[in-house]
Amino acid sequence: MSKIRILIIDDEKLARDIVKKYLSSYENIEIVGECGNGYEGIKEINEKKPDMIFLDIQMPKINGFEMLELIDAPPAIIFTTAFDQYALKAFEVNALDYLLKPFSEDRFSEALAKALKQVTGNENTGDKVEKLISHVDDLNENLSRVVVKLNNKINIIPVENIIFLEAQDDYVNIHTTGGSFLKQKTMKYFEDHLDSKEFVRIHRSFIVQIEQIKMIELLEKESYLAILKNGEKLPVSKSGYVKLKEILD
Repeated sequence: MSKIRILIIDDEKLARDIVKKYLSSYENIEIVGECGNGYEGIKEINEKKPDMIFLDIQMPKINGFEMLELIDAPPAIIFTTAFDQYALKAFEVNALDYLLKPFSEDRFSEALAKALKQVTGNENTGDKVEKLISHVDDLNENLSRVVVKLNNKINIIPVENIIFLEAQDDYVNIHTTGGSFLKQKTMKYFEDHLDSKEFVRIHRSFIVQIEQIKMIELLEKESYLAILKNGEKLPVSKSGYVKLKEILD
């Protein structure tokens, strides 16, 4: 029987060493690598195709959830985290296991046994991961950045660089000072998670950064255009105009 191939992703060397130590007694397991950040994690997952990953959530550059959004078919996952108990309910609801740092070897063995059943049973974790990310999104407050992948390059977009967002089928096209990027999220997600003091939904298909609006132009009766500083002209719905009037007045 071939060995279960495992990748460890955690920015703390001590945490990676503990996982390696606990795994050392399992003869049916092979550690194929370890990564100190999400960038390396994505690269290693794509190249080595591990059966399972131990994934830290709080990491610099991109966190564990942002990393998973950029992977098409994630392997079985055991999350390692220092999340509070409120956030941990997201894992329980979506039947994905986690290790709350610091964790004991007994708790580690329990989580590993569950994950190994997923691997040997060829269980697809993709849907669970998507639901988990959606659940965690609901817990989060205002966004400070958006992480997207374009041509295998990871881009981190600070929200202050966003000019406007445009609905595009199952994606949102994020127009920024550095170009346009597609993100597989909903407009409602961005409406809920962008600071309402800085961004306003002016139309069912458009959210704009308020500071980017140069003027509002009347097109015809109860029909308006938002003229942006970069020359873009965006439609403004009746309800969008009411929102803008309240903000700009």
